[in-house]
Amino acid sequence: MAVLPVPGGAQRIYCYAGCSTCRKALRWLQDQAIAYEVVDITSAPPSLEELSQALASLGDRQRLFNTSGLSYRTLGSAQVKALTDAEALEALAADGKLIKRPFLITPGGEALTGFDPQRWSEALRQSAP
Repeated sequence: MAVLPVPGGAQRIYCYAGCSTCRKALRWLQDQAIAYEVVDITSAPPSLEELSQALASLGDRQRLFNTSGLSYRTLGSAQVKALTDAEALEALAADGKLIKRPFLITPGGEALTGFDPQRWSEALRQSAP
């Protein structure tokens, strides 16, 4: 699957303004001099194509879900487990609050959910031109 292009070669990062982990990730990207474009995950969640790509990269759909969020708790873990992959991706695309954030897909096609500076450094370094 192709990575959706971002103007100017920047990283597209899906965040929620009220999320301290997202703010840490954005500060880290700035400190690393990595260009990025912020997309509000609640008003413009990742597309089905991006979520499918992330699922293929992560290999475990549970890693896509923000299990500590209200949307997830409302839906319920039993309901999430009962969903097919296609249904899970549809639910994620419909409600950005269900998605573990921050969320980005590297130019090399690797999905990153949550923020781990070491993991991000490795993934973004590998995908650098």
